[in-house]
Amino acid sequence: MKQYKRLFSLAIIMACILLMVNFGLRSSMGFFMKPISETFGYGREIFAFSLALQNLFWGLFQPIAGAVADRYGTLKAVIGGSLLYAAGLYLTANSASIWELHTGAGILLGMGVAGTGFGVVLPAMARLVAPEKRAIALGLGTAAGSAGQFLLIPVARGFIESYGWQTALVIMAVGALAMVLLSTPLAGDTASKRNSDEESDQTLKEALVEASGHVHYWLLVAGFFVCGFQLAFVTVHMPSYLSDQGFDSSIAATSLALIGLFNILGSLGSGYLSGVYSMKWLLVINYAGRAIVLFLFLISPITPFSIYAFSITTGLLWLATVPPTSGLVAQMFGLKHMGTLYGIVFLNHQLGSFAGVWLGGYLFDTTGSYDMVWWATVVIASVTAIIHIFIDERPVARLRLGKVDG
Repeated sequence: MKQYKRLFSLAIIMACILLMVNFGLRSSMGFFMKPISETFGYGREIFAFSLALQNLFWGLFQPIAGAVADRYGTLKAVIGGSLLYAAGLYLTANSASIWELHTGAGILLGMGVAGTGFGVVLPAMARLVAPEKRAIALGLGTAAGSAGQFLLIPVARGFIESYGWQTALVIMAVGALAMVLLSTPLAGDTASKRNSDEESDQTLKEALVEASGHVHYWLLVAGFFVCGFQLAFVTVHMPSYLSDQGFDSSIAATSLALIGLFNILGSLGSGYLSGVYSMKWLLVINYAGRAIVLFLFLISPITPFSIYAFSITTGLLWLATVPPTSGLVAQMFGLKHMGTLYGIVFLNHQLGSFAGVWLGGYLFDTTGSYDMVWWATVVIASVTAIIHIFIDERPVARLRLGKVDG
């Protein structure tokens, strides 16, 4: 029994490190916008569109990656994702055309992030622990991604300054391959083991029909669209936005690192609170808090203090949506098809990310300002807080009757 617990602990630790690498490498891509755009003479819209494609293909591929993990095991999904991740970074470093840039930084990298990220790894972590520890496990995984952002963004920036953007991307591609080794403890999370552990004989088609007919599932979907819009816009465009305001790149690096650092606290706190309080009300508070923080940032003079204050408060709310959102999917529908159902929710997160990244670049090139997008984030966060009030977070009738998924 002790050995069994140690294996579970090792799997959780390795899964957290895997998510650190996944999230940290991806979060640094905003620092490549200016050097890549200046090297090729592109406007910012070109690379912004590449990163928007990345978010789009991350989302489009997420339900597929989740279904692969549900059907064939988490290990196979992560290995495939790691190879795509590394290939995307390498192709970006050696791009000679806009199409190659879109393929590498956009399509391949997006698919790679999907196969190695939250949508695949969090369901595996949820299955590795007892139900009463599920929320905190999801919080740990989410916090690990934030730790990756905090630790790896300064490293990526240092690589760019020391070796140039192309060599920095090649080094990051090698780092992405490390996720193959980190995924090995998850080999036990196989379809056959899950099917023997769970009472449910519900098919994937039945699960999809059930979720699609559940209006409260779609409210979660709508909320995650807004979450993706805000997070991707800030991650990608914050360095350029601050540069336009006359700040050194070190300010932007510190800003994003602070978001990552305080997101660790926010994610852990969200994971703990999701196991104690109503998850829908945690989401209501989160989105309302985002609206307030964004509003105050926009009406305040832009100084290092206001930037860092915004980063700290935003960090506390950043991925704190993930434990209650993924937890609600598990609570409403059970664990058997969680990878696929959460993948669909996350797809809409990434559709929002696509919109936030692309609109940021497009509106900047057409208006010379990010103001329209900044104010849009305030409005949609406010609306999202309101719609989450109406979510019914009880398990679906199938589970309440106690017939399956015990």
